[in-house]
Amino acid sequence: MTAATPVSTVSTRMPPGVLALAVGAFAIGVTEFIVVGILPAIAKDLGISIESAGSLVSLYALALAIGTPLLVIAMSRLPRKGALLGLMSVFLAGNLLAALSHSFEILLFGRVITAVAHGAFFAIGATVAAGLVPKAQAGRAISVMFAGLTLAMVIGVPLGSFLGNLFGWRLPFFAVVLLAALGLAAMARWLPTGLPQGAGGKAATQLAALASGPILTMMAVTAFGFGSSFAAFTFITPILTDITGFSTTTASALLIVFGAATFSGNLAGGYLSSHYGWQKALRIMLLALAVTQVGVALSISSQWLMPVMLFIWGFFAFGLSPALQAGMLSTAERYTPKAVDFASGLNISAFNLGISFGSMLGALMVSRHLMAASPWAGMVAALLALLPLAWLARKNLASHVAGAGAH
Repeated sequence: MTAATPVSTVSTRMPPGVLALAVGAFAIGVTEFIVVGILPAIAKDLGISIESAGSLVSLYALALAIGTPLLVIAMSRLPRKGALLGLMSVFLAGNLLAALSHSFEILLFGRVITAVAHGAFFAIGATVAAGLVPKAQAGRAISVMFAGLTLAMVIGVPLGSFLGNLFGWRLPFFAVVLLAALGLAAMARWLPTGLPQGAGGKAATQLAALASGPILTMMAVTAFGFGSSFAAFTFITPILTDITGFSTTTASALLIVFGAATFSGNLAGGYLSSHYGWQKALRIMLLALAVTQVGVALSISSQWLMPVMLFIWGFFAFGLSPALQAGMLSTAERYTPKAVDFASGLNISAFNLGISFGSMLGALMVSRHLMAASPWAGMVAALLALLPLAWLARKNLASHVAGAGAH
């Protein structure tokens, strides 16, 4: 694994480098999810349908999924700090293009540029965050980094949605450009300069991870599990306004409820992963997420119940993140030790293949006037994620038993 020497084997304080990564993750989190809050405004301004505007989420995720592993390979021998600063610079440029765009095509192009930088940043950043702390704290370090993304859900996305719906959808993109500049400054200041170059092998060695059954299985867990929420979440603003009956302003405010839940869930997921192991943490979270999405479907018309269900939903949906990433790092260290960064990139791809598939499924349901039923699709996907997780658990147990027998 690409890692710096831990500062201390006993300290539980997070190194400032991990916090710097969280600042960059905050900027990225606002960009990824801000479209969800201003989707109707973009559709109206650019003269496109709501389901077409939804492709700004699904195609962003698809570009991220395809581009991330390729870019991780291309950057595998670069110094980690320089790679992360370069990726944040490209991310800034893509958002500036989106902010200045006056057509759907240019906006989409800016989003694609942003997406590719986003994925590689999290793939490399997750391994760096895990390497800056003692091994037992890796899950917690990853959760702190991802807390930047989820904090964006609490503050950035609701505020950006409110201002974007009030003053024009381009304003949040300009705000993200400033956030990206802050992220650049934080990483330049706080990331250790002694981070080694990537430890990945040749491209062929890393690409071999694509033929690893356990790696592909872990990707399936991530794609089904994390992606399960996005059939409904991509269209959460029209759901809250057209089905639940809230005003656009109230819908933007309710994103704070969801965002606060994602922040809490992320920290809880990091705790569960570090204390009970990532496999048990995922089993608990996936079952809870499936049940929760049933609750969302049954509460979708209630202005009293929906805010409560939004919180519970956000808690479990994003509580999966630390355990999913810790699971991939653990799986890669066991089965493809020369391609850990690349495997981390593949898992970022899996997150976004799930988002893309979920968003496309949601768009299909919207086009067929089934928007209110979209949480049921999420329930099915969350349960499906338990199948590859069970296979991987058996594989790991067999591997452990075989290794113990050899000794």
